[in-house]
Amino acid sequence: MALPIDDIRRLSDLHPKPQGINYQYGTAGFRTLGKVLDSVLFRVGVLAALRSKKLDGRTIGVMVTASHNPEPDNGVKLVDPRGEMLESSWESHATVLANKPTTDEFVSALQDFIKTANIDISKPARVVYARDTRPSGPALVAALEDGLKVTGAEGRNAGVTTTPILHYLVRTINTKGTKESYGVDTEEGYYTKLSSAFNKLVVGRPPRLPLVIDCANGVGALAAQNLSRYLVNSLPVELENTAIDTPGALNNSCGADFVKVNQKLPPSLANVLQPGQRACSLDGDADRLIYFYLDERRQFHMLDGDKITTLVASFIVELVKAVGLDGRLKVGVVQTAYANGNSTKYLSERLPVKCVPTGVKHLHHAAEQYDIGVYFEANGHGTVVFSQPAQDLIFSHQPPTPTQSTALEHLQNVLSVINQTVGDALSDMLLVEAVLAHKSYGGTEWDSLYTDLPNRLVKVVVPDRNIFKTEDAERRLVSPGGLQAKIDELVNKYTSGRSFVRPSGTEDVVRVYAEAASRSQTDELAFRVAGLVYDEAGGDQSQRPKEFL
Repeated sequence: MALPIDDIRRLSDLHPKPQGINYQYGTAGFRTLGKVLDSVLFRVGVLAALRSKKLDGRTIGVMVTASHNPEPDNGVKLVDPRGEMLESSWESHATVLANKPTTDEFVSALQDFIKTANIDISKPARVVYARDTRPSGPALVAALEDGLKVTGAEGRNAGVTTTPILHYLVRTINTKGTKESYGVDTEEGYYTKLSSAFNKLVVGRPPRLPLVIDCANGVGALAAQNLSRYLVNSLPVELENTAIDTPGALNNSCGADFVKVNQKLPPSLANVLQPGQRACSLDGDADRLIYFYLDERRQFHMLDGDKITTLVASFIVELVKAVGLDGRLKVGVVQTAYANGNSTKYLSERLPVKCVPTGVKHLHHAAEQYDIGVYFEANGHGTVVFSQPAQDLIFSHQPPTPTQSTALEHLQNVLSVINQTVGDALSDMLLVEAVLAHKSYGGTEWDSLYTDLPNRLVKVVVPDRNIFKTEDAERRLVSPGGLQAKIDELVNKYTSGRSFVRPSGTEDVVRVYAEAASRSQTDELAFRVAGLVYDEAGGDQSQRPKEFL
């Protein structure tokens, strides 16, 4: 069987690549303005079919979303059969194919790729795909479907849903009928799995105040609404920012990214949230989660990914001990350099902590080295990963006492409430709520586990981010030469000072992170390091931001 080259040419001509645009497949897939992605989606359709053929017809996922980005943006990413991110060697193939300027060059590159990757075209191809609520979504999905059709792939349209649900579907479709079966391969199967585990975890616990959920005016509003029907007696919720049909509302002054970056309450919740009430924000595709609350003085307090890590990891360690498996199950935490210094200190006193470069794939991979690996980026994206032997042990263990049996049931339900494939705001929210119920914690008690060091993130626009090279999990600069020594010198002047500099993976900026004992010291350190970086990178002195010191 040969590739239908004439049909591919014809359809490729209907989805021409715009001139002068360079696409890059990064951690989040392709992501840019929705109006320039048509050719990319067609080509991704073809690539997804080839990926499935390469893996003997196993189902590949395609998600059309730009997550926490503004509404005019869109994007697309591929999901491998276990619900994990696309194998990294294929990211460069995706970039090459997306950037071929003409149909002829695209077809030629495609044929070369099939040959070098040794893909058997006669194999079947299966792809499941979904999109978020962005207005550019339907047209982009139509382009994707052209790519699937022309390669003879069997496509399953999962409609408008969250990124984590698409990941869940990929995993459940591919493990159906095996001993690693992950659940029922429908959206309803997802809600049932999560809610039944959660309901068992909180049974008999005292009723709690309603949880306010900021849905970012995105697809999370639909999923949260559906999920809430399964939680009527266990978790009362108030859904806010659910305007998925209002143009321009998506992620606008709301959502997890807004709360984390601005460290303040979404304005739309000012008259909604009561002091002491728990609240959380999802992002635009519901794969990030940030909690927060107002104290009795109506002061805002944020509970970010670091706070979620400490709460969840400590609880899992306690359960493993209570079951009597602490000698057989190693629990560990994975963080990036952005984790607050005091969270690292708190966790390190209790269990192993590893620091890795920024990016979900680094975190997920490192978490898999433990029996139970917990990872959350400070931005609220994260999950807990259980190795297969750990899962087998948790479900086959026979504890000798009733107390251990109860703890084991809790551990089994914790395992089932977690979406291990990817960061999942709704799954993580249920996990947090279960732990808070078990501990009888509100926001204040949770927040008091440790106090965050004040921190500041500053973007520095530079002519070329590629001159900045890092080592030690991005905590130290190797080049430009001599710059790290100057940063060290500055840091040493501040109590509990820490600062690092890393190039952005997506734009021509360098990010400066700083923390110190007080807010004023932190800001001064951040803007001094930013000034140093700006000057070192040859920044235009007439454009130098006035806050840089």
